[in-house]
Amino acid sequence: MPKSQSKLKSPNTGLYAVIMAGGSGTRFWPLSRQLSPKQLLRIDSDDSLIQQTVKRICSLVPSNRVHIVTNENHYLEMKMQLALLKEKSESRIQKSEVNFLIEPEGRNTAAAIGLAAISLFKKDPNSLMLVMPADHIIKKSEKFMDIVKDAVDAAKKGYLVTFGIKPDRPETGYGYIKTGSRVKGQGIFMVERFTEKPDVNTAQKYLMSGDYLWNSGIFLWKSSVILNEIKNYLPDLYKNLMDVKKTIGSNGFDAAVKSAYSKIKPISIDYGILEKSKKVTVIPADIDWCDVGSWSALDEVVEKDKDGNIKMGNVIDIGSGNSILYGGKRVLATIGLKDLVVVDTDDATLVCKKTEAQKVGKIVEELKRRGSEAHLTHKTVYRPWGAYTVLETGERFKIKRIEVKPKAKLSLQMHHHRSEHWVVVSGTARVTNGDKVYNVHTNESTYIPPSTRHRLENPGIVPLHIIEVQSGEYLEEDDIVRFDDDYERIKKSI
Repeated sequence: MPKSQSKLKSPNTGLYAVIMAGGSGTRFWPLSRQLSPKQLLRIDSDDSLIQQTVKRICSLVPSNRVHIVTNENHYLEMKMQLALLKEKSESRIQKSEVNFLIEPEGRNTAAAIGLAAISLFKKDPNSLMLVMPADHIIKKSEKFMDIVKDAVDAAKKGYLVTFGIKPDRPETGYGYIKTGSRVKGQGIFMVERFTEKPDVNTAQKYLMSGDYLWNSGIFLWKSSVILNEIKNYLPDLYKNLMDVKKTIGSNGFDAAVKSAYSKIKPISIDYGILEKSKKVTVIPADIDWCDVGSWSALDEVVEKDKDGNIKMGNVIDIGSGNSILYGGKRVLATIGLKDLVVVDTDDATLVCKKTEAQKVGKIVEELKRRGSEAHLTHKTVYRPWGAYTVLETGERFKIKRIEVKPKAKLSLQMHHHRSEHWVVVSGTARVTNGDKVYNVHTNESTYIPPSTRHRLENPGIVPLHIIEVQSGEYLEEDDIVRFDDDYERIKKSI
């Protein structure tokens, strides 16, 4: 074990990890959606970005010191993905030990970090918080560990430590940090100022000056210090956090968080604290970092072919160059493209210049304005028990293909506005239909009337596949009342 890891794993260091996993990654649409955000995607590895982040940090701290801040929509999928890590024999990761903090709604990073800070301070007043996004790629993991060690020493002295990346191009999609004087006896610098996403000419000047670093969004500080800075610069947020702190460990915690978040004004930790505090420092971090903020960022992390193309999925290309081509199940055929991004999914296709990839978020805004579900979810939706795919939707009907894992079952539930007809394609279904429980075999079917308690279960050892035909006046996923559930979803539409 490297010396730096041994030191960090000492119980006296008080180091905890806080993984920020609540965002939706709109600039990575149409692959990322609101209910299937970027951190849950597999981009450059067999592991998703959240899995990579948890594996990396569990080389620094025990898994029971990892806290993931997320929301109700993503919580179950996070748990599923951590369970998969355990199945892959990732010995450092015990899914039951990782802690989750569930935000009732997004209030930007200051609230999320504040919520984590009061939780850690309650647990350990001397706790140190290593804060990082869930959707970044760091290829030099061992170097990252060494830099964290140096940052720990600075944080213990009361500094707010930001991790800065040396720029290698005039990037307009990142924030910049101007370095000031070196801190005596430390390999860090005082921060002179922050600059948000400059234009290309300004970014070029920053690159040439050598005085600027990219703001990675990775931070390390004592929980007590960041809470004191929140008290100084965001007093309203601090007051709401203190109301929550009183309920930690009690049954009233969730209600207190919900009440506090309804009163919190969204603001980032950068604007709210770091641009004002006199304790902010930056540590240069040569860790081969990428935040995968847009499709064009794949140029930094994915291997290219001889023509400079990145090709993923079912792609056939003739004569294209320097393009990103992402195909799904159906064939994506391209000819003679230059400097383009083409992404094809079951229900949406994106085509744009690489130089315009930062604007994809505006497409998502327009989809929301139109009320389109294409910003919200894919046609195939994954659940703890399996998955479903919407095959067709029309007036008063919806057709789904449903797969249930062996030994898994859906919740005991009821719908007010729709009936369901199930046809078993393969496997055996155990059906609860009102007061009756019975098996339905391949090529057999059953009917579930509206307002009837029902449950679908796979008692077998092979996946169960059914076709579900819904009929009724309202067919959305929120028409569901749960009475019993194995996945903590009672009274939640997830």
